[in-house]
Amino acid sequence: MKDRKVARSDPHPTTAGALTRLAYARGESAGLKLDPILKKAHLTPVQIEDVGARLAVRDRITFLNIVAGGLPDDFLGFHLALRSDLRELGWLYYVAASSDNLGEALRRAARYSRLCNEGISLRYAANSNVVLTVHYVGVSRHLDRHQIEYTMTVLVRLCRQLTGLGLLPSRVQFIHRRESADPEFAGLFGSQLEFGAQLDAATFAPEVRDLPTKSADPYLHRLLIAYCEEALARRARSSSAFRASVENAITPLLPHGNARAAEIARRLGTSQRTFARRLAAEGLTFSSVLENLRSDLAERYLADKHLSISEIAWLLGYREVSAFTHAFKRWTGGSPREARARLGSAFLRSASTPSRRGSSPGA
Repeated sequence: MKDRKVARSDPHPTTAGALTRLAYARGESAGLKLDPILKKAHLTPVQIEDVGARLAVRDRITFLNIVAGGLPDDFLGFHLALRSDLRELGWLYYVAASSDNLGEALRRAARYSRLCNEGISLRYAANSNVVLTVHYVGVSRHLDRHQIEYTMTVLVRLCRQLTGLGLLPSRVQFIHRRESADPEFAGLFGSQLEFGAQLDAATFAPEVRDLPTKSADPYLHRLLIAYCEEALARRARSSSAFRASVENAITPLLPHGNARAAEIARRLGTSQRTFARRLAAEGLTFSSVLENLRSDLAERYLADKHLSISEIAWLLGYREVSAFTHAFKRWTGGSPREARARLGSAFLRSASTPSRRGSSPGA
């Protein structure tokens, strides 16, 4: 892909490094050359070694994508979450584990999730069902699969570990698309698994909220709540990049042909004039954001051999395959079919090839 990205000056949401270290260890055990991958993701060996280091969320997403391609393991985030020790979540795990019941544990996890990852907002709702939704903040959602699948897997495992029961969600939804899932998915998430959804969410039956936790400790819980509230107050809220919000609003509308500036402005709660002005403040236009987003998604979809070229054109909001082909040639100088033929080895080459995108974001 050609370098078309506009440099961004927005503050980058950060995250703890546990998942990145897990991916690093997995790549190391498989014999991957990790120094070039770290460089491409704008990370350093020192950051991997320092357990207290905060990493840019978008850099972590880039690192996970490259390692997954180099292994290859298209379900890397899911597999890492299955084998991780939940205590690596740190304070977030212990404040949930010391709660009286699962509903309280999930409410606390939602409130303090930003202490682990500023790029993710976890929300808890308990009406007719218990619903956990994951929203991306200041980070574009469209290129991520591994972080969100890791997050959702950890949430389900947390529910099981705290209660000692084999709880199964009644429904799990992911925004990203997959034509087929790892067989282990059904064992953890159940049969009501939806990709290409409007949101990232896990739904449980309402009675799970009252299930007691095995490790409830009211004294420890009060101490941890006080610590987390203080930490939350100290951490200044990062202002999210408007571009990321626009991209996250566009993505689910592309297949329906509704990704128009007026509709995106409405969904973001701004007038069209304010919408254009805020994009201009980041050196952008709506058409440039839409073009870059389509190009990035095209590269992702072409790597999925289950999707035909005509299906990819529809997913990107093109009514005709010829329109998609013309746009793709404008972006890359070649056709979608030629790009698909090259993508089989592209991830493997990325481990030893310097980045062409410079400081462009990985999220």
